[in-house]
Amino acid sequence: MVRAKLDKIDRKILKSLQSDGRITNVDLAKGAGISAPPCLRRVRTLEEQGYIHSYHAKIDHAAMGYPVTVFALVKLTSQAKEDLGEFESYINALPMVRECHLLAGEVDYVLKIVSKDWDSYQTFHAEKLTNAPHVISVKSSLSIRTGKDEPGVPINDD
Repeated sequence: MVRAKLDKIDRKILKSLQSDGRITNVDLAKGAGISAPPCLRRVRTLEEQGYIHSYHAKIDHAAMGYPVTVFALVKLTSQAKEDLGEFESYINALPMVRECHLLAGEVDYVLKIVSKDWDSYQTFHAEKLTNAPHVISVKSSLSIRTGKDEPGVPINDD
């Protein structure tokens, strides 16, 4: 997909949408310094070009009954394309796994997992995680608190 170079207005639009995905097109346009119709066209172009993937609400996981966050470092038997694909397919079917990142280095993946409590995570670990395709080891780290949780990427709008 060919992406056009972002201008100052595009960056302002992206920055506003990243911090508030529910902003009205009128307010978005006002913040970008343009009128509403061209603003909407720009947003659609940014979506078509792949700069904007989705819009979603950020749900408080503790309020929903998942106060425990665990980061699991997973090592596989190999990084063969088929093995990675099987592992990722398996992981994608597990709702408690919220993020899955392939890494370079000593471990193959880091997973962000939410759980109702530590005992539930231990059951998940024993029954699901260690039984995932090609897994040879899992090291778990319990998150004590979140010091920063910013969505997206830094956007310079000037």
